Amino acid sequence: MDIGLLIIRLVIGLSMAGHGAQKLFGWFGGNGLKNTGGFFESIGIKPGVTMAALVGLFEFAGGLMLAVGFLPWVAAALITIVMVGAIFKVHLANGYWSDKGGIEYPFVTIAIVIGIALIGPGAYAIG
Repeated sequence: MDIGLLIIRLVIGLSMAGHGAQKLFGWFGGNGLKNTGGFFESIGIKPGVTMAALVGLFEFAGGLMLAVGFLPWVAAALITIVMVGAIFKVHLANGYWSDKGGIEYPFVTIAIVIGIALIGPGAYAIG
């Protein structure tokens, strides 16, 4: 069970941290703060750059915390806040399935991180 939790934490946590790094630093083909902020402004999230920084920070920090198993409830909360925002601001109008731009990816991510928070991070964790 502990190895399984470690694999799940690493995949989800590092993926979320990568999304945050795309927003914050423009890494991994990301748009960086300015362009992400512009997108946020275009969908009514203002101030765009400030909110992009906050979302990027929540994804980056929450993802790294989840990956190493440090304070999984805090990590889950940070990631869930971002994913709920993504559902309501971007994906909800597109239905469920991700191939149509729907809520599938953020919804599944929420289920995974809350599940980890409820189960605990397992033996291979910092916290």
